[in-house]
Amino acid sequence: MDFIQEEERDFKSIFKRFRKKDFSGTEGQAIKNSTYQLSQNVVFKLGSLFFTIVIARMLLPERMGLYSLTLSTIVLLSVFSDLGIGSALITYISRMLGNKDKKKAKGYLKTLFRWKVKLLLLSSGLLVVLSYFIANYYYHKPIFFALLVGVIYIPIVSFTGFLEALFRANENFKIPLYKEIFFQVARFIIVPLTLLIFIKSDISNQAIVAIVLLAVVLSNLVSLLFLVSRAKKNVDFIKSKSNDLNKKEKKSLKRFIYPLSATALAGLFFGYIDTLMLGRVVSGAYIAYYGVAFSLVAGGSAIISFASSSLFPIFARKKGKSLENIFKKSRNAVLIISILGAAFAYSIAYWIIKIAYGTAYLSAVPLLKYFSIIIILLPVLGIYNSYFISQGRTKEIAWLL
Repeated sequence: MDFIQEEERDFKSIFKRFRKKDFSGTEGQAIKNSTYQLSQNVVFKLGSLFFTIVIARMLLPERMGLYSLTLSTIVLLSVFSDLGIGSALITYISRMLGNKDKKKAKGYLKTLFRWKVKLLLLSSGLLVVLSYFIANYYYHKPIFFALLVGVIYIPIVSFTGFLEALFRANENFKIPLYKEIFFQVARFIIVPLTLLIFIKSDISNQAIVAIVLLAVVLSNLVSLLFLVSRAKKNVDFIKSKSNDLNKKEKKSLKRFIYPLSATALAGLFFGYIDTLMLGRVVSGAYIAYYGVAFSLVAGGSAIISFASSSLFPIFARKKGKSLENIFKKSRNAVLIISILGAAFAYSIAYWIIKIAYGTAYLSAVPLLKYFSIIIILLPVLGIYNSYFISQGRTKEIAWLL
């Protein structure tokens, strides 16, 4: 009862701040950040859900499965383009800005950007080398040319994520929200229109999937250009002179990143190993059933997980009792919301699939019920993940994973 009463008081305090538009202090900043992050998550997941529903109905299960398999493979190889760079950027730049040291913040930005470029070359190179083998000898599916689209997909998406992390380190969550709106609108217009032009023509499944991915790349390019234009105006420390990192600081930064690299590799591998195994042994239709069920629970989890991203820079600047208090309140609130979300998804799984994707995808209903537990697990894990990383305890995250 004490736990419930405490959370009730916290929720009332939040609503009171909204009524008075009072976002002063650490708690106010946390609420403001969380609001923007929640809005971005809602836009992203609702936009992605509607987008997936539209193209799933247009492509039908077989082509949709090939599209999902191709995109999953590209995303898996794209892990080499980050390896903890984004988390390091938010953590270190946020600390430097909190200490009013813009020159050192610029130094960390320059170092991390150089490392990012090198990793992007590695990731895109691996995709070029492995695409033919993966498509024709592992999956035995016609997705070779679609995989090659990933060579331009990876840099554009990776640089977009890098710039988003830069805004978050500066505690500016408004611009990433606007970026998400631009992206979802662009994708919802460009991709379906492209499909309408080509889907009735006499071209192969491989060509259709490649064309869809090219349209997705164009949509991401729109959002990247928007972030580049806003960064020049809204991130003032990039105009400062750079205080380059010394050997000791670079060594410390690498010690922070190495465990995150292991975490990223392991996390993404375990996150996509299911699709990779299915891609080898089942047809595209069954991959589509699995994908639509998982995307629904992943979408619900991401919306609830807004607190983990929005509180990251605040965790990085706090210590002691203040840190523990913020962490405890956010964790308890997310747990309550996620339990309610999981129960809702389980109880109406049949209608969710039927209304969203149509009768062609009803085989996904049992999978959606099984996956509903993920709606509880992922948001709570996200809070712990942000907490440990913000305090430099990256080795513990790596070992736990």
